[in-house]
Amino acid sequence: MPSGQSGGGNRGGGSTRTMDAKSNLKAKLPSRHATEGPDRAPHRAFYYAMGLSTAQIHQPFVGVATCWNEAAPCNIALMRQAQAVKKGVASVGGTPREFCTITVTDGIAMGHAGMKSSLPSREVIADSVELTVRGHCYDALIGVAGCDKSQPGMMMAMCRLNVPSIFIYGGSILPGKFKGKEVTVQDVYEAVGKHSVGQMSDADLYELEQIACPSAGACGAQFTANTMATVSEAIGLALPYSSGAPAPYELRDKFCMLAGEMIMDLIVKNIRPRDIVTRKALENAAAVVAATGGSTNAALHLPAIAHECGIEFDLFDVAEIFKKTPYIADLKPGGRYVAKDMYEAGGVPLLMKTLLDHGFMHGDCLTVTGRTIAENMKNVKWNPDQDVVRPADKPLLATGGVVGLKGNLAPEGAIVKVAGMTGSLKFSGPARCFDGEEACFDAVKNRKYKQGDVLVIRYEGPRGGPGMREMLSTTAALYGQGQGDKVALITDGRFSGATRGFCVGHVGPEAAVGGPIALIQDGDIIELDADKGTIDVRLSAEELAKRKTRWQAREAEFGSGYLWKYAQQVGPAVKGAVTHPGGAAEKACYADS
Repeated sequence: MPSGQSGGGNRGGGSTRTMDAKSNLKAKLPSRHATEGPDRAPHRAFYYAMGLSTAQIHQPFVGVATCWNEAAPCNIALMRQAQAVKKGVASVGGTPREFCTITVTDGIAMGHAGMKSSLPSREVIADSVELTVRGHCYDALIGVAGCDKSQPGMMMAMCRLNVPSIFIYGGSILPGKFKGKEVTVQDVYEAVGKHSVGQMSDADLYELEQIACPSAGACGAQFTANTMATVSEAIGLALPYSSGAPAPYELRDKFCMLAGEMIMDLIVKNIRPRDIVTRKALENAAAVVAATGGSTNAALHLPAIAHECGIEFDLFDVAEIFKKTPYIADLKPGGRYVAKDMYEAGGVPLLMKTLLDHGFMHGDCLTVTGRTIAENMKNVKWNPDQDVVRPADKPLLATGGVVGLKGNLAPEGAIVKVAGMTGSLKFSGPARCFDGEEACFDAVKNRKYKQGDVLVIRYEGPRGGPGMREMLSTTAALYGQGQGDKVALITDGRFSGATRGFCVGHVGPEAAVGGPIALIQDGDIIELDADKGTIDVRLSAEELAKRKTRWQAREAEFGSGYLWKYAQQVGPAVKGAVTHPGGAAEKACYADS
């Protein structure tokens, strides 16, 4: 168990109480529409066909959703964990109903057209979980997810449906070891850049790719997967400590069993996601992203989760919290440690405890334990025998590891990760423009750029991509060539949580709708200042307006299929790149049906 962990427990969550209350629950729950009364005899016949008993049919139905698949190591341990969840549910008088949804895993989709499917998969995950729960009238939801888009997608579905819910992270991968040094997949991406300039042999690259990812689990550093896992605890939808244990650890099954046991308490007490995910909870979530130097993708996902609850919480709101929060967790890609190390040091509660003690978190937010953040943290002890997490009053940086930017080049905002950056947080240089990532990657691979350039990748936004691709292949290649701190890169697309250097993403409005990023030309001077939070091009408003009159929208790449549909529906990155009106426009809540 991690250091600093004590107390925690109400493991049964009052299972006797829940068993007694069970018989009175069904009349108020959505599953009654599929199981109760003489006219539902045909429906019950289907349940008997699956081996359910009469008692099980008349118990609360708990959906157990996973993103299990064989696409990537992030997902392959999820089915095992789902079985532990189901045992927990059954042990307290619930009826678990397991189902799967999709995942598009960034690690496999990276660097080619497959990445266009990544962010849109978040919406498909949320939509498919919603449709499954609605269609089969499930009363509660436990979601097990392991990758960048599946985690926010699952949490979005929980908030949209607003049935009692618990989120479970599938766990991180273990680090590999190459020539005596711990490595992650980030090292492999950067090795591609080294190889391209003759600084790594074919044999070494082959050896590294074989051992960098030695187990099941999501990428081990504070990339997007672990960032969103950290968020799940801070926002209150996951059990304390549950996001830290690596995927191969059998301890994960205990957390899953406990989640299954505790879901009935949430049903009995009618504690729902929108009781938990409040504005204060969203601010807590943004705080842990900043404190851990987490992924800039959180600035997309937190507004999207808020949107499902009908809460206005956009990129600028996220950036305000980033500005106020110290950077205290020394995690890769900017730092030294991986998720396993943080878990062994004391886990996410250790981080949250010091943030809470120094006034950087709201302690009065409700969580899935039925207790507040402050109550959950009451027995957490500081672990002085570690240096993964610093005390909040002795930070690595006084302000968060992620910074919001705004200026005439990005009136709707942009975002940059400064965790791990050394030297000045300012950059000025001539634009080198590329319409799409492939063209920029080819230029980088062939060293067709100069030190001091600001590389501009555009038409990669939510609508223009479509799908808002990540640019990790390009940024990692720059670092592999030893140029990562000698150029800057801006895009209306996204960056991986593994990206480091002066890389500015989410520039809005995007190029596809005629934003300023579409109007700049090679040689225009771009000025970036992460200290002041500004991003500007050295052009007058009059010149930008003149160029806008000459600008013509590009013909869409897709004329049919899901990516066409997504491009028609998706909104701007500043509001989370969402595809429907959200909780504020809701006319009837599913949970009350």
